[in-house]
Amino acid sequence: MSVGSDIAEARRRAGLTVTEVSQRTRIREALIHGIERDDYGECGGDFYARGFIRAIARVVGVDPGPMIADYDAAHRAPQADVAELPWPVSAIKLRERRRLNWTVALALALALALALGFAAYHVISGSGHLRTAASQIAQKPRRVTAPSAPAKAPASPSHAQDVVIQLTAVQDCWVEFSTPAGQYLSQSYLVAGASKRWIFAHAIDMRLGNPGGVKLIVDGRNPLPPGTTFPVTLSLRPPDRAD
Repeated sequence: MSVGSDIAEARRRAGLTVTEVSQRTRIREALIHGIERDDYGECGGDFYARGFIRAIARVVGVDPGPMIADYDAAHRAPQADVAELPWPVSAIKLRERRRLNWTVALALALALALALGFAAYHVISGSGHLRTAASQIAQKPRRVTAPSAPAKAPASPSHAQDVVIQLTAVQDCWVEFSTPAGQYLSQSYLVAGASKRWIFAHAIDMRLGNPGGVKLIVDGRNPLPPGTTFPVTLSLRPPDRAD
């Protein structure tokens, strides 16, 4: 059996109609019908299809893990879908391991010894220049890439440089977190009326389903563009922290 037919059978066992599943997940009925036919063309990509499968599976009372594995085996490309990633991706060429060339190693060791001797000479004879350079480096301003935000009350000292996320679900929604490199961290499903708070001490990517049905505050402000209704990915960075 396919993922779509498994979902359809589980929905019927749960005694739910497609309309009832749509109301509980906030996923359009047309998308649910498509998923039950194994048609994921309207989902917007692998990530969103996996999120929809998770949400529907939980509502109909089945474990989404095996279904996600079956979906990945049948539909997911062997390489990451670059179109879904909000950051640039470049290929990494793996270098073959070669046997150690002792001639090159000795030449490198000699060059390193000469460099260390030259550096030691300059440390001893030019300490004044080094102190001046160190002073200039200490006074150089930090480069900050995050956009400036409106003035707000300072965060509590314990979370001054953390990403603090507060979400209140007006309607049912799902949230998934991953690292900027794409490593999956966690996913939560919130029913209407529920609230949850997350704190991260590092950069994080937050994927949010049904953004039009939530109240979201990140570091004291709402990062969602006005009128956002479809699933969205937010790249969040700790405030006041240099790259």
